[in-house]
Amino acid sequence: MFVVILRFSENRERMGELMDAHKAWAKQGLDDGVFLMIGSLQPGLGGAILAHNISRQDLESFVDRDPFVAERIVTVEILEITPSKTDERLAFLSAV
Repeated sequence: MFVVILRFSENRERMGELMDAHKAWAKQGLDDGVFLMIGSLQPGLGGAILAHNISRQDLESFVDRDPFVAERIVTVEILEITPSKTDERLAFLSAV
């Protein structure tokens, strides 16, 4: 599983013009079953995504297609996590 950190960069002022395309990209990740959670980093620092069921290479490729990434509205950090213990409600995350 992965945590994707999207931190606002110097081009943040262009965010509004690309918001619809960014939301469509995020919806695609949810619809594909890759994104489990999308949220905002507080206070107004950017966003974070919990992703699974995808290889790192494919996730990097998908993240690169985010208009916010392509237009350098955000910088990206992808953290890969190998779950060793989970609450039983999240057991599906370690069943890889």
